[in-house]
Amino acid sequence: MLDAPITTVSPARTVRLVLGDQLNASHPWWSDSDDQVLTVMMECRQETDYAQHHVQKVLAFFLAMREFAKSRMEEGHRMHYLPISGAHATRPMMEVLAELVQETGAKAVRFQAPDEWRLDEMVQEAVASWPEAYGVTVAVDDTEHFLTSRSDLATHFQGKKQYLMESFYRMMRKRHDVLLDSAGQPEGGKWNYDANNRKKLPKGHVPPSPRLWEREVSSVLEEMKSAGVQTVGRVDAARFGWPVTREESLELLDIFVEELLPRFGDFQDALTEDSWTVYHSRLSFAMNVKMLHPREVIAAVENAWRERPDHASIEQAEGFIRQLLGWREYMRGVYWAHMPGYASMNFFQHDRKLPSWFWTGETGMRCLQHAIGQTLDHAYAHHIQRLMVTGNFALLAGIDPDEVDAWYLGVYIDALEWVEITNTRGMSQFADGGIVGTKPYVSSANYMHKMGPHCASCRYKRQAKTEDDACPFNSLYWHFHARNRELLERNPRIGMVYRTWDKMPDAQQQALLDRGDAVLANLENL
Repeated sequence: MLDAPITTVSPARTVRLVLGDQLNASHPWWSDSDDQVLTVMMECRQETDYAQHHVQKVLAFFLAMREFAKSRMEEGHRMHYLPISGAHATRPMMEVLAELVQETGAKAVRFQAPDEWRLDEMVQEAVASWPEAYGVTVAVDDTEHFLTSRSDLATHFQGKKQYLMESFYRMMRKRHDVLLDSAGQPEGGKWNYDANNRKKLPKGHVPPSPRLWEREVSSVLEEMKSAGVQTVGRVDAARFGWPVTREESLELLDIFVEELLPRFGDFQDALTEDSWTVYHSRLSFAMNVKMLHPREVIAAVENAWRERPDHASIEQAEGFIRQLLGWREYMRGVYWAHMPGYASMNFFQHDRKLPSWFWTGETGMRCLQHAIGQTLDHAYAHHIQRLMVTGNFALLAGIDPDEVDAWYLGVYIDALEWVEITNTRGMSQFADGGIVGTKPYVSSANYMHKMGPHCASCRYKRQAKTEDDACPFNSLYWHFHARNRELLERNPRIGMVYRTWDKMPDAQQQALLDRGDAVLANLENL
Protein backbone atom coordinates (compact mmCIF):
# COMPACT_ATOMS: atom_id res chain seq x y z
CA MET A 1 0.00 0.00 0.00
CA LEU A 2 1.21 3.50 -0.85
CA ASP A 3 -1.37 5.61 0.95
CA ALA A 4 -0.32 7.27 4.18
CA PRO A 5 -1.73 5.55 7.28
CA ILE A 6 -4.98 7.01 8.59
CA THR A 7 -4.49 8.16 12.17
CA THR A 8 -6.16 10.35 14.77
CA VAL A 9 -4.95 12.32 17.77
CA SER A 10 -6.07 11.42 21.29
CA PRO A 11 -4.67 12.04 24.80
CA ALA A 12 -1.16 10.70 25.46
CA ARG A 13 1.37 10.87 28.26
CA THR A 14 4.37 11.00 25.89
CA VAL A 15 4.78 12.30 22.35
CA ARG A 16 7.75 11.11 20.27
CA LEU A 17 9.01 12.40 16.92
CA VAL A 18 10.53 10.10 14.30
CA LEU A 19 12.33 11.76 11.39
CA GLY A 20 12.41 10.37 7.87
CA ASP A 21 15.92 8.93 8.29
CA GLN A 22 15.17 7.25 11.64
CA LEU A 23 13.43 4.13 10.37
CA ASN A 24 15.15 1.69 12.72
CA ALA A 25 12.61 -0.99 13.64
CA SER A 26 15.08 -2.48 16.12
CA HIS A 27 15.37 0.71 18.15
CA PRO A 28 14.49 0.29 21.86
CA TRP A 29 11.50 2.59 21.32
CA TRP A 30 9.73 -0.27 19.56
CA SER A 31 10.50 -3.06 22.03
CA ASP A 32 7.15 -2.61 23.83
CA SER A 33 3.94 -0.84 22.89
CA ASP A 34 2.30 1.63 25.28
CA ASP A 35 -1.10 3.16 24.54
CA GLN A 36 -0.04 6.31 26.38
CA VAL A 37 2.78 6.96 23.89
CA LEU A 38 2.01 8.67 20.57
CA THR A 39 4.71 8.66 17.88
CA VAL A 40 4.51 11.39 15.26
CA MET A 41 5.86 11.25 11.73
CA MET A 42 5.33 13.96 9.16
CA GLU A 43 5.99 14.73 5.53
CA CYS A 44 6.57 18.45 5.16
CA ARG A 45 7.90 21.12 2.85
CA GLN A 46 10.57 22.00 5.38
CA GLU A 47 12.26 18.75 4.42
CA THR A 48 11.41 18.65 0.72
CA ASP A 49 12.52 22.24 0.10
CA TYR A 50 15.86 22.72 1.89
CA ALA A 51 17.49 21.46 -1.32
CA GLN A 52 16.17 20.78 -4.81
CA HIS A 53 15.80 17.03 -4.42
CA HIS A 54 15.57 14.30 -7.00
CA VAL A 55 11.99 13.08 -7.42
CA GLN A 56 13.07 9.52 -6.58
CA LYS A 57 14.70 10.71 -3.36
CA VAL A 58 11.51 12.36 -2.11
CA LEU A 59 9.47 9.35 -3.20
CA ALA A 60 11.79 6.92 -1.45
CA PHE A 61 11.63 8.84 1.81
CA PHE A 62 7.83 9.15 1.74
CA LEU A 63 7.28 5.51 0.80
CA ALA A 64 9.74 4.21 3.40
CA MET A 65 8.23 6.44 6.09
CA ARG A 66 4.70 5.28 5.29
CA GLU A 67 5.67 1.62 5.31
CA PHE A 68 7.53 2.07 8.58
CA ALA A 69 4.55 3.76 10.26
CA LYS A 70 2.16 1.04 9.07
CA SER A 71 4.44 -1.71 10.36
CA ARG A 72 4.69 -0.09 13.78
CA MET A 73 0.90 0.33 13.90
CA GLU A 74 0.49 -3.36 13.10
CA GLU A 75 2.72 -4.10 16.09
CA GLY A 76 0.39 -2.14 18.34
CA HIS A 77 2.13 1.22 18.54
CA ARG A 78 0.13 4.43 18.36
CA MET A 79 1.28 6.46 15.37
CA HIS A 80 0.16 9.85 14.11
CA TYR A 81 1.20 10.22 10.48
CA LEU A 82 0.91 13.55 8.65
CA PRO A 83 1.16 13.20 4.83
CA ILE A 84 2.39 15.89 2.45
CA SER A 85 -1.23 16.59 1.41
CA GLY A 86 -2.12 17.84 4.90
CA ALA A 87 -2.61 21.44 5.99
CA HIS A 88 0.46 21.16 8.20
CA ALA A 89 2.85 20.61 5.27
CA THR A 90 3.94 24.23 4.73
CA ARG A 91 4.47 24.96 8.42
CA PRO A 92 7.66 24.42 10.45
CA MET A 93 7.88 20.87 11.78
CA MET A 94 8.41 21.87 15.41
CA GLU A 95 5.49 24.27 15.36
CA VAL A 96 3.21 21.45 14.27
CA LEU A 97 4.69 19.12 16.89
CA ALA A 98 4.23 21.70 19.67
CA GLU A 99 0.53 21.95 18.84
CA LEU A 100 0.20 18.17 18.97
CA VAL A 101 1.91 18.10 22.35
CA GLN A 102 -0.61 20.59 23.70
CA GLU A 103 -3.55 18.85 22.03
CA THR A 104 -2.68 15.48 23.54
CA GLY A 105 -1.92 16.90 26.98
CA ALA A 106 1.44 15.15 26.94
CA LYS A 107 3.86 15.70 29.81
CA ALA A 108 6.93 14.29 28.06
CA VAL A 109 8.48 14.67 24.60
CA ARG A 110 11.17 12.41 23.20
CA PHE A 111 13.39 12.68 20.14
CA GLN A 112 16.05 10.52 18.56
CA ALA A 113 19.24 12.50 17.98
CA PRO A 114 19.20 13.88 14.40
CA ASP A 115 22.16 13.22 12.15
CA GLU A 116 22.10 16.64 10.45
CA TRP A 117 23.29 19.83 12.13
CA ARG A 118 20.24 21.89 11.14
CA LEU A 119 17.84 19.34 12.65
CA ASP A 120 19.98 18.86 15.73
CA GLU A 121 19.81 22.62 16.33
CA MET A 122 16.03 22.40 15.96
CA VAL A 123 15.81 19.65 18.58
CA GLN A 124 18.22 21.37 20.97
CA GLU A 125 16.09 24.50 20.89
CA ALA A 126 13.13 22.38 22.00
CA VAL A 127 15.21 20.81 24.76
CA ALA A 128 16.08 24.29 26.04
CA SER A 129 12.72 26.04 25.74
CA TRP A 130 9.86 23.55 25.74
CA PRO A 131 9.97 22.58 29.44
CA GLU A 132 9.10 26.14 30.43
CA ALA A 133 6.94 26.95 27.40
CA TYR A 134 4.79 23.81 27.44
CA GLY A 135 5.33 22.25 30.86
CA VAL A 136 6.91 19.08 29.47
CA THR A 137 10.12 17.17 30.02
CA VAL A 138 12.21 16.75 26.87
CA ALA A 139 14.71 13.94 26.27
CA VAL A 140 16.91 12.95 23.33
CA ASP A 141 17.84 9.30 22.76
CA ASP A 142 20.57 7.86 20.58
CA THR A 143 19.47 6.42 17.25
CA GLU A 144 21.31 3.17 18.08
CA HIS A 145 22.63 3.04 14.53
CA PHE A 146 26.27 4.07 14.16
CA LEU A 147 29.35 2.21 15.36
CA THR A 148 30.88 5.38 16.80
CA SER A 149 29.69 8.32 18.84
CA ARG A 150 29.70 11.80 17.34
CA SER A 151 32.95 12.63 19.12
CA ASP A 152 34.96 9.42 18.66
CA LEU A 153 36.83 10.56 15.56
CA ALA A 154 37.73 13.95 17.03
CA THR A 155 39.04 12.18 20.13
CA HIS A 156 41.05 9.72 18.03
CA PHE A 157 42.73 12.57 16.10
CA GLN A 158 43.01 15.06 18.95
CA GLY A 159 45.78 17.55 18.20
CA LYS A 160 46.06 16.50 14.55
CA LYS A 161 45.41 18.88 11.66
CA GLN A 162 44.76 16.12 9.15
CA TYR A 163 42.57 13.10 9.78
CA LEU A 164 44.09 10.08 8.04
CA MET A 165 41.27 7.65 7.40
CA GLU A 166 43.56 4.62 7.39
CA SER A 167 44.50 5.20 11.03
CA PHE A 168 40.84 5.50 12.02
CA TYR A 169 39.90 2.44 9.95
CA ARG A 170 42.49 0.22 11.62
CA MET A 171 41.29 1.39 15.03
CA MET A 172 37.72 0.48 14.05
CA ARG A 173 38.76 -2.96 12.78
CA LYS A 174 40.37 -3.67 16.16
CA ARG A 175 37.56 -2.17 18.23
CA HIS A 176 34.89 -4.20 16.47
CA ASP A 177 36.99 -7.30 15.73
CA VAL A 178 36.35 -7.23 12.01
CA LEU A 179 38.50 -9.20 9.53
CA LEU A 180 41.06 -10.02 12.23
CA ASP A 181 42.74 -13.36 12.86
CA SER A 182 43.06 -15.04 16.26
CA ALA A 183 46.16 -12.98 17.02
CA GLY A 184 44.35 -9.71 16.33
CA GLN A 185 46.16 -9.15 13.03
CA PRO A 186 44.48 -8.34 9.70
CA GLU A 187 43.22 -11.35 7.78
CA GLY A 188 45.32 -11.99 4.70
CA GLY A 189 48.24 -10.09 6.20
CA LYS A 190 47.19 -6.65 4.94
CA TRP A 191 44.91 -3.96 6.35
CA ASN A 192 43.98 -2.52 2.99
CA TYR A 193 43.58 -4.05 -0.47
CA ASP A 194 42.73 -0.83 -2.28
CA ALA A 195 45.61 -1.32 -4.73
CA ASN A 196 43.85 -4.50 -5.91
CA ASN A 197 40.51 -2.75 -6.40
CA ARG A 198 41.10 -0.49 -9.39
CA LYS A 199 40.45 -2.69 -12.41
CA LYS A 200 38.74 -1.61 -15.59
CA LEU A 201 35.88 -3.80 -16.80
CA PRO A 202 37.08 -6.22 -19.51
CA LYS A 203 35.83 -5.49 -23.00
CA GLY A 204 32.39 -7.01 -23.48
CA HIS A 205 31.89 -7.65 -19.74
CA VAL A 206 28.40 -6.59 -18.61
CA PRO A 207 27.58 -6.70 -14.87
CA PRO A 208 24.30 -8.27 -13.70
CA SER A 209 21.13 -6.24 -14.08
CA PRO A 210 20.10 -4.55 -10.81
CA ARG A 211 17.20 -5.92 -8.77
CA LEU A 212 14.28 -3.49 -8.95
CA TRP A 213 10.98 -3.45 -7.09
CA GLU A 214 8.32 -2.68 -9.67
CA ARG A 215 6.15 -0.40 -7.58
CA GLU A 216 3.47 1.91 -9.01
CA VAL A 217 3.86 5.37 -7.48
CA SER A 218 1.67 7.69 -9.53
CA SER A 219 -0.68 8.43 -6.62
CA VAL A 220 2.17 9.59 -4.39
CA LEU A 221 3.61 11.62 -7.24
CA GLU A 222 0.25 13.34 -7.60
CA GLU A 223 0.21 14.11 -3.86
CA MET A 224 3.66 15.66 -4.16
CA LYS A 225 2.64 17.71 -7.20
CA SER A 226 -0.56 18.96 -5.56
CA ALA A 227 1.40 19.96 -2.47
CA GLY A 228 3.77 22.06 -4.58
CA VAL A 229 6.90 19.96 -4.06
CA GLN A 230 9.50 20.89 -6.67
CA THR A 231 11.90 18.16 -7.75
CA VAL A 232 14.50 17.33 -10.41
CA GLY A 233 15.23 14.11 -12.24
CA ARG A 234 13.08 11.42 -13.76
CA VAL A 235 11.08 8.44 -12.50
CA ASP A 236 9.14 5.56 -14.04
CA ALA A 237 5.86 5.82 -12.11
CA ALA A 238 5.07 2.16 -12.82
CA ARG A 239 8.47 0.76 -11.86
CA PHE A 240 9.96 2.50 -8.85
CA GLY A 241 12.96 0.34 -8.08
CA TRP A 242 14.37 1.28 -4.67
CA PRO A 243 13.76 -0.80 -1.52
CA VAL A 244 11.49 1.00 0.94
CA THR A 245 10.97 -1.65 3.65
CA ARG A 246 13.34 -3.53 5.89
CA GLU A 247 12.36 -6.80 4.19
CA GLU A 248 13.26 -5.40 0.77
CA SER A 249 16.49 -3.97 2.16
CA LEU A 250 17.49 -7.38 3.55
CA GLU A 251 16.68 -8.94 0.19
CA LEU A 252 18.94 -6.41 -1.52
CA LEU A 253 21.71 -7.22 0.98
CA ASP A 254 21.37 -10.92 0.13
CA ILE A 255 21.53 -10.15 -3.58
CA PHE A 256 24.69 -8.12 -3.08
CA VAL A 257 26.43 -10.86 -1.09
CA GLU A 258 25.42 -13.65 -3.47
CA GLU A 259 25.68 -11.97 -6.88
CA LEU A 260 27.83 -8.85 -6.65
CA LEU A 261 30.33 -9.17 -3.80
CA PRO A 262 32.52 -11.68 -5.72
CA ARG A 263 33.48 -8.92 -8.20
CA PHE A 264 32.82 -5.80 -6.12
CA GLY A 265 36.37 -5.03 -5.07
CA ASP A 266 37.84 -5.68 -8.50
CA PHE A 267 35.57 -3.27 -10.31
CA GLN A 268 34.45 -0.77 -7.68
CA ASP A 269 36.25 2.07 -9.52
CA ALA A 270 35.27 1.04 -13.06
CA LEU A 271 33.32 3.33 -15.40
CA THR A 272 30.93 1.82 -17.93
CA GLU A 273 27.93 2.71 -20.06
CA ASP A 274 26.51 -0.81 -19.89
CA SER A 275 25.38 -0.74 -16.25
CA TRP A 276 24.32 2.01 -13.87
CA THR A 277 25.09 -0.09 -10.79
CA VAL A 278 28.13 -2.18 -11.90
CA TYR A 279 28.89 -4.36 -8.83
CA HIS A 280 27.88 -1.77 -6.23
CA SER A 281 25.38 -2.71 -3.53
CA ARG A 282 22.84 0.15 -3.71
CA LEU A 283 22.45 -0.31 0.07
CA SER A 284 23.33 3.28 0.98
CA PHE A 285 19.75 4.60 1.04
CA ALA A 286 18.53 1.68 3.15
CA MET A 287 21.40 2.23 5.57
CA ASN A 288 21.15 6.01 5.72
CA VAL A 289 17.47 5.90 6.67
CA LYS A 290 18.35 3.07 9.11
CA MET A 291 16.36 0.21 7.62
CA LEU A 292 19.66 -1.69 7.78
CA HIS A 293 22.26 -1.46 10.53
CA PRO A 294 25.91 -1.22 9.42
CA ARG A 295 26.83 -4.00 11.83
CA GLU A 296 24.56 -6.51 10.11
CA VAL A 297 25.78 -5.48 6.66
CA ILE A 298 29.44 -5.81 7.69
CA ALA A 299 28.73 -9.18 9.33
CA ALA A 300 26.97 -10.49 6.22
CA VAL A 301 29.99 -9.63 4.06
CA GLU A 302 32.60 -10.90 6.51
CA ASN A 303 30.70 -14.15 7.06
CA ALA A 304 30.40 -14.69 3.32
CA TRP A 305 34.18 -14.52 3.02
CA ARG A 306 34.90 -16.67 6.09
CA GLU A 307 32.42 -19.38 5.16
CA ARG A 308 33.02 -19.33 1.40
CA PRO A 309 36.40 -17.77 0.55
CA ASP A 310 36.12 -19.27 -2.93
CA HIS A 311 32.91 -17.25 -3.40
CA ALA A 312 34.29 -13.87 -2.36
CA SER A 313 37.99 -13.24 -1.78
CA ILE A 314 39.48 -11.15 1.01
CA GLU A 315 40.08 -8.33 -1.51
CA GLN A 316 36.36 -8.09 -2.27
CA ALA A 317 35.24 -8.31 1.34
CA GLU A 318 37.79 -5.85 2.71
CA GLY A 319 37.12 -3.36 -0.08
CA PHE A 320 33.45 -3.22 0.83
CA ILE A 321 33.87 -3.30 4.61
CA ARG A 322 36.35 -0.42 4.41
CA GLN A 323 33.62 1.74 2.91
CA LEU A 324 31.30 1.11 5.87
CA LEU A 325 33.45 0.54 8.92
CA GLY A 326 36.05 3.04 7.77
CA TRP A 327 34.81 5.66 5.35
CA ARG A 328 31.16 6.00 6.41
CA GLU A 329 31.91 6.32 10.13
CA TYR A 330 34.93 8.50 9.37
CA MET A 331 32.90 10.98 7.33
CA ARG A 332 30.26 11.24 10.04
CA GLY A 333 33.00 11.90 12.59
CA VAL A 334 34.52 14.68 10.47
CA TYR A 335 31.06 16.22 10.13
CA TRP A 336 30.44 16.45 13.88
CA ALA A 337 34.03 17.53 14.59
CA HIS A 338 33.84 20.54 12.27
CA MET A 339 30.25 21.66 11.83
CA PRO A 340 28.84 24.24 11.43
CA GLY A 341 32.02 25.88 10.15
CA TYR A 342 32.69 23.07 7.70
CA ALA A 343 29.72 24.18 5.58
CA SER A 344 31.42 27.47 4.70
CA MET A 345 34.98 26.27 4.06
CA ASN A 346 36.32 27.37 0.66
CA PHE A 347 40.08 26.77 0.57
CA PHE A 348 40.52 27.92 -3.05
CA GLN A 349 37.95 30.74 -2.81
CA HIS A 350 36.13 29.28 -5.81
CA ASP A 351 33.13 31.32 -6.89
CA ARG A 352 31.96 30.20 -10.34
CA LYS A 353 28.37 29.11 -10.89
CA LEU A 354 27.57 25.48 -11.59
CA PRO A 355 26.83 25.10 -15.32
CA SER A 356 23.10 24.68 -15.92
CA TRP A 357 23.75 21.41 -17.77
CA PHE A 358 24.53 19.76 -14.43
CA TRP A 359 20.74 19.71 -14.04
CA THR A 360 20.07 18.37 -17.56
CA GLY A 361 23.11 16.36 -18.69
CA GLU A 362 23.15 18.32 -21.96
CA THR A 363 26.89 18.62 -22.54
CA GLY A 364 29.22 17.33 -25.24
CA MET A 365 31.59 15.89 -22.64
CA ARG A 366 30.58 12.24 -22.78
CA CYS A 367 31.76 11.23 -19.30
CA LEU A 368 29.78 14.06 -17.69
CA GLN A 369 26.83 13.57 -20.01
CA HIS A 370 26.62 9.93 -18.98
CA ALA A 371 27.20 10.41 -15.23
CA ILE A 372 24.68 13.24 -14.98
CA GLY A 373 22.15 11.52 -17.23
CA GLN A 374 22.40 8.36 -15.13
CA THR A 375 21.95 10.45 -11.98
CA LEU A 376 18.82 12.10 -13.35
CA ASP A 377 17.43 8.69 -14.37
CA HIS A 378 18.22 6.77 -11.19
CA ALA A 379 19.16 9.27 -8.42
CA TYR A 380 22.40 7.30 -8.22
CA ALA A 381 26.00 7.27 -9.35
CA HIS A 382 28.84 5.33 -7.78
CA HIS A 383 31.72 6.94 -5.90
CA ILE A 384 34.12 7.28 -8.84
CA GLN A 385 31.47 8.97 -10.97
CA ARG A 386 30.85 11.38 -8.10
CA LEU A 387 34.52 11.98 -7.25
CA MET A 388 36.42 11.70 -10.53
CA VAL A 389 33.84 12.75 -13.12
CA THR A 390 31.39 15.36 -11.79
CA GLY A 391 33.46 16.33 -8.75
CA ASN A 392 36.72 16.44 -10.69
CA PHE A 393 35.21 18.79 -13.26
CA ALA A 394 33.66 21.08 -10.64
CA LEU A 395 36.97 21.41 -8.80
CA LEU A 396 39.04 22.04 -11.93
CA ALA A 397 36.50 24.60 -13.13
CA GLY A 398 36.53 26.48 -9.82
CA ILE A 399 32.85 26.04 -9.00
CA ASP A 400 31.65 27.55 -5.72
CA PRO A 401 31.52 24.70 -3.14
CA ASP A 402 28.09 25.94 -2.05
CA GLU A 403 26.79 25.24 -5.55
CA VAL A 404 28.45 21.83 -5.65
CA ASP A 405 27.05 20.93 -2.22
CA ALA A 406 23.53 21.89 -3.24
CA TRP A 407 23.72 19.70 -6.35
CA TYR A 408 25.10 16.62 -4.62
CA LEU A 409 22.72 16.97 -1.69
CA GLY A 410 19.75 17.17 -4.02
CA VAL A 411 20.34 14.66 -6.80
CA TYR A 412 21.43 11.52 -4.94
CA ILE A 413 18.96 9.28 -3.15
CA ASP A 414 21.43 8.55 -0.33
CA ALA A 415 22.53 12.15 0.22
CA LEU A 416 22.06 13.42 3.76
CA GLU A 417 24.21 16.32 4.85
CA TRP A 418 26.30 14.38 7.40
CA VAL A 419 27.68 12.14 4.66
CA GLU A 420 27.27 14.39 1.61
CA ILE A 421 29.06 17.54 2.70
CA THR A 422 32.22 15.86 3.97
CA ASN A 423 32.49 13.82 0.78
CA THR A 424 31.71 16.80 -1.45
CA ARG A 425 33.29 19.81 0.22
CA GLY A 426 36.10 17.70 1.67
CA MET A 427 37.11 14.72 -0.45
CA SER A 428 35.82 15.98 -3.79
CA GLN A 429 36.42 19.74 -3.71
CA PHE A 430 39.29 20.01 -1.19
CA ALA A 431 37.44 23.04 0.15
CA ASP A 432 38.42 22.05 3.69
CA GLY A 433 42.09 22.53 2.83
CA GLY A 434 43.08 18.95 3.58
CA ILE A 435 41.16 17.78 6.62
CA VAL A 436 39.76 14.81 4.69
CA GLY A 437 42.00 14.39 1.65
CA THR A 438 45.77 14.54 1.46
CA LYS A 439 45.58 16.28 -1.94
CA PRO A 440 42.97 17.49 -4.43
CA TYR A 441 41.56 14.55 -6.42
CA VAL A 442 41.84 15.86 -9.97
CA SER A 443 42.84 14.32 -13.26
CA SER A 444 43.08 14.92 -16.96
CA ALA A 445 41.37 12.83 -19.65
CA ASN A 446 43.90 10.04 -19.14
CA TYR A 447 42.09 8.79 -16.04
CA MET A 448 38.70 8.71 -17.80
CA HIS A 449 40.20 6.71 -20.64
CA LYS A 450 41.93 4.33 -18.23
CA MET A 451 38.78 3.55 -16.23
CA GLY A 452 36.03 3.50 -18.84
CA PRO A 453 34.82 3.83 -22.43
CA HIS A 454 33.46 7.38 -22.50
CA CYS A 455 36.29 8.99 -24.48
CA ALA A 456 35.61 6.81 -27.52
CA SER A 457 32.22 8.44 -28.14
CA CYS A 458 33.02 11.97 -26.96
CA ARG A 459 32.98 14.99 -29.24
CA TYR A 460 36.23 16.11 -27.60
CA LYS A 461 39.60 14.44 -28.24
CA ARG A 462 41.23 12.98 -25.14
CA GLN A 463 44.77 13.17 -26.58
CA ALA A 464 44.49 16.78 -27.68
CA LYS A 465 45.61 19.41 -25.20
CA THR A 466 45.17 22.94 -26.54
CA GLU A 467 43.10 22.63 -29.72
CA ASP A 468 39.48 23.79 -29.86
CA ASP A 469 38.29 20.18 -29.72
CA ALA A 470 40.69 19.12 -26.95
CA CYS A 471 39.12 17.48 -23.91
CA PRO A 472 38.45 20.30 -21.41
CA PHE A 473 39.87 18.18 -18.59
CA ASN A 474 43.36 18.43 -20.11
CA SER A 475 43.79 22.19 -20.04
CA LEU A 476 41.72 22.66 -16.90
CA TYR A 477 44.03 20.25 -15.06
CA TRP A 478 47.06 22.43 -15.70
CA HIS A 479 45.14 25.68 -15.34
CA PHE A 480 43.97 24.58 -11.87
CA HIS A 481 47.46 23.74 -10.69
CA ALA A 482 48.99 26.89 -12.15
CA ARG A 483 46.48 29.27 -10.59
CA ASN A 484 46.67 27.50 -7.21
CA ARG A 485 50.43 26.99 -7.09
CA GLU A 486 50.94 29.11 -4.00
CA LEU A 487 48.43 26.95 -2.10
CA LEU A 488 49.53 23.55 -3.36
CA GLU A 489 53.19 23.37 -4.35
CA ARG A 490 54.39 22.53 -0.83
CA ASN A 491 52.09 19.50 -0.71
CA PRO A 492 54.47 16.51 -0.97
CA ARG A 493 51.93 14.53 -2.99
CA ILE A 494 51.80 17.17 -5.74
CA GLY A 495 55.46 17.92 -6.26
CA MET A 496 55.68 15.84 -9.44
CA VAL A 497 52.92 17.92 -11.05
CA TYR A 498 54.85 21.16 -10.65
CA ARG A 499 58.14 19.59 -11.70
CA THR A 500 56.44 18.45 -14.92
CA TRP A 501 54.88 21.88 -15.42
CA ASP A 502 58.21 23.65 -14.93
CA LYS A 503 59.86 21.50 -17.58
CA MET A 504 57.32 22.57 -20.22
CA PRO A 505 58.38 25.25 -22.72
CA ASP A 506 56.87 28.66 -22.00
CA ALA A 507 54.83 28.50 -25.20
CA GLN A 508 53.28 25.18 -24.20
CA GLN A 509 52.41 26.49 -20.76
CA GLN A 510 50.79 29.58 -22.24
CA ALA A 511 48.81 27.53 -24.76
CA LEU A 512 47.41 25.38 -21.96
CA LEU A 513 46.52 28.44 -19.90
CA ASP A 514 44.88 30.11 -22.90
CA ARG A 515 42.84 27.00 -23.66
CA GLY A 516 41.89 26.79 -19.97
CA ASP A 517 40.76 30.41 -19.99
CA ALA A 518 38.64 29.72 -23.07
CA VAL A 519 37.03 26.67 -21.45
CA LEU A 520 36.24 28.58 -18.26
CA ALA A 521 34.72 31.42 -20.25
CA ASN A 522 32.49 28.96 -22.07
CA LEU A 523 31.39 26.52 -19.35
CA GLU A 524 27.73 26.78 -20.28
CA ASN A 525 28.39 25.58 -23.81
CA LEU A 526 30.81 22.70 -23.33
